[in-house]
Amino acid sequence: MSYRQTSLGRPPSGKRRLKDLLVQRDNRECADCGAPDPKWASATIGVFICLKCCGVHRSLGTHLSKVLSVTLDEWSDDEIDSMIEVGGNASANSIYEAYIPEGVKKPGPDAGHEERSKFIRSKYELQEFLKPSLRILSAPKKHSLQASLSRKIMDSFRSSSSSVKLEGLAEFIGMLKIKIVKGTNLAIRDMLSSDPYVVLTLGPQKVQTTIVKSNLNPVWNEELTLSVPEDYGPIKLQVYDYDTFSADDIMGEAEIDIQPMITSATAFGDAGMFGNMQIGKWLKSNDNALIEDSTVNIVDGKVKQAIFIKLQNVESGELELELEWIPIDEQ
Repeated sequence: MSYRQTSLGRPPSGKRRLKDLLVQRDNRECADCGAPDPKWASATIGVFICLKCCGVHRSLGTHLSKVLSVTLDEWSDDEIDSMIEVGGNASANSIYEAYIPEGVKKPGPDAGHEERSKFIRSKYELQEFLKPSLRILSAPKKHSLQASLSRKIMDSFRSSSSSVKLEGLAEFIGMLKIKIVKGTNLAIRDMLSSDPYVVLTLGPQKVQTTIVKSNLNPVWNEELTLSVPEDYGPIKLQVYDYDTFSADDIMGEAEIDIQPMITSATAFGDAGMFGNMQIGKWLKSNDNALIEDSTVNIVDGKVKQAIFIKLQNVESGELELELEWIPIDEQ
């Protein structure tokens, strides 16, 4: 499939999928040095990179990193599928930079070639920052190294439904399924409407919904998943208007306090032992975005919570969410 524009001026589906991935916030900076607006990508690794880091990646060889221009080169369906399956820079870095030793500094956008090259080779070629279970200690054929590593990493990505995979479930107390049900009366950011999508952030994890075109009352009914660490804070929720040729516009934000749900769930233990009942509540106040009190309930053996929020720092907009707690022993 050609990555270039068709004669009708409409981007082919492959280009649109890659563009949708590139415009996500974490992919607007180079995965290796943080330089803004990367225009290159490693199709084998699944990261977007800047021109300077691109040069180092090319020196690794295509068996480790096949570098393509986001705007100029042709991409195969398999290469685009691989990029989308990894999920981009934040997801890939949660694997490739899982264990950066103390004293090792990630290069910045202005780093010299030697510093940049040393970090990138340590990260991808020597696998020094990988989770130990993912490291490939030997490979009989040079070209099989990245293929073997990619298979192990892909297995790690697939091992959980979360879009960002972190190192070791032992560090987490459970998972949250967050169903983005719908939005109501969202803000106008285009001529007469908006193309909204929702982003959820918890620590280094970031997940997002699909884009709903030209709709101020979108219905997603889309389920996202986040791992909850022992030292957790609120979930940051943001709504954006997707723009094809410019940065996406913010359409409001809010914080979701997950402590009432987790405290209630851990206090009751195995929810399957109880009938349907209310076990907790997140109270509406002037300090939060709740439209009404949000109760935590056991429903059919699951701990669930319906949340109705008014988006903050915006002229209008409400969201309906449903949370479900999954303790670590059920994963």
